[in-house]
Amino acid sequence: MTSPTKIQQPIDLDRAAKVHRNISVEELIEHGLSVDGDVLASNGAMVARTGKYTGRTPKDKHIVREPGSEANIWWDNNNPMEPDVFAALRDKMGEYIDGKTLYVIDTYGGADPDHRIAVRFIVERPYHALFIKQLLIRPSASELANFQPEWTVVDMGRMKTDPEVDHVRGDATIALNFAEKQVMIAGTEYAGEMKKSVFTIMNYLLPLKGVMSMHCSANIGKEGTALFFGLSGTGKTTLSADPERELIGDDEHGWTDNGVFNIEGGCYAKCINLSESGEPQIWNAIKRGAVLENVVLGADNVVDYSDCSLTENTRAAYPIEYIDGAVIPSVGGHPKNIVFLTCDALGVLPPISRLTKEQAMYYFLSGYTAKVAGTEAGVKDPTVTFSTCFGAPFLPLRPRAYADLLGKKIDKHGSKVWLINTGWTGGPFGVGSRMKLAYTRAMIHAAFAGALDNEEFAIDPVFGLNIPTSCPSVPSEILAPRNTWPDKDAYDHKATELRTMFEENFKKFQ
Repeated sequence: MTSPTKIQQPIDLDRAAKVHRNISVEELIEHGLSVDGDVLASNGAMVARTGKYTGRTPKDKHIVREPGSEANIWWDNNNPMEPDVFAALRDKMGEYIDGKTLYVIDTYGGADPDHRIAVRFIVERPYHALFIKQLLIRPSASELANFQPEWTVVDMGRMKTDPEVDHVRGDATIALNFAEKQVMIAGTEYAGEMKKSVFTIMNYLLPLKGVMSMHCSANIGKEGTALFFGLSGTGKTTLSADPERELIGDDEHGWTDNGVFNIEGGCYAKCINLSESGEPQIWNAIKRGAVLENVVLGADNVVDYSDCSLTENTRAAYPIEYIDGAVIPSVGGHPKNIVFLTCDALGVLPPISRLTKEQAMYYFLSGYTAKVAGTEAGVKDPTVTFSTCFGAPFLPLRPRAYADLLGKKIDKHGSKVWLINTGWTGGPFGVGSRMKLAYTRAMIHAAFAGALDNEEFAIDPVFGLNIPTSCPSVPSEILAPRNTWPDKDAYDHKATELRTMFEENFKKFQ
């Protein structure tokens, strides 16, 4: 048997004082408590702080411009970096590790063995090591024994970059190099940058071989598989963690000729205002082995999930096995239902509408929602945004690469597509109120069960959407958003304003 080829490390680990390789969850918890300043919450989860950045910083994300990938990259959406700048950053990180203790975690991205990638993480914080060990797919003991990384992610979050010296945008930098299959992360200790780097890689690789990559959650019920597209804060994790359904995954998936598969092996849930009654599966998953980011602890280290004094973007990371009834391995059949989640801060879109195939393509390319506070650095109040394919920050390819695949999949498998507004009703943000989770769940259950198939639908005069006139367990008056506004003229004005925004945004795709 031929011995495995030695993989060239992007940085020389011999320069580090100590390297811990694939140590256990319990060991990582111990290291987090003893050397990283982390603490245990009363529920057993490890609580960590992410420093200056409590959300992603997309303006600091770069893709190296190199011949092998340059023609494929959507440069209007991605910041270019020259190869020599990347090499200098890598050299700087190589010097930075002198005398430090590092952690190496080997993982897979992709639950489908035919489409997974082997990714090695080299990090300086035990919290980061525990986070990524729980968030991606954990190799078996035999797989670890013969593990050969295809990609390497180096995360030195405490090493700041200098725009003047390093030729980057700020003190944080995330750089992907498709030629060398390396990712460098510096200056931000927000662990979500690691998982999203892997997602960006998969968003490049999968569509080029005919597999649709998707920023969505997925679960399975009696009628089959369902997908939930949406940006952070729209309800992907909450709505997919449904006690009446089995979870495939909460954030990132691929859709092959055989069905869907989870890219990750864990969940990354927003937990601001988390409650046991509202989201019992997520509540129960936050236990020993889970990581809590930027939450505030009260007496006896009990988590105060309502406290947003550090950030609105408090997070919980845990293995998917911590969710009761999770599907292992995380794969499912072709979706019977596809849901586009939008958090409409203007309060004018209906809480549920059924989309034609043409409307599905339009709303997918538009990716309308509101960025909610905390998910990205600097966002304080909900901000109207159009994020192409419900995930523009993670799309290296041009939009049609993803949209064309979606259209073909819908045609081939006959998936029903629904637009769900989890945002505001009765008025815009600051005037109206957030849509009740119980109503949203009831609408989704009714749609999936076929209870809306024989209902009468009305055509919305502004957006042309098909809106059911009634839905089990939901007050009929909230289904038509104009009815919920005290000032009908104000609704008409705001709805027309949003339609104009859609039209202006969509011009770039025509």
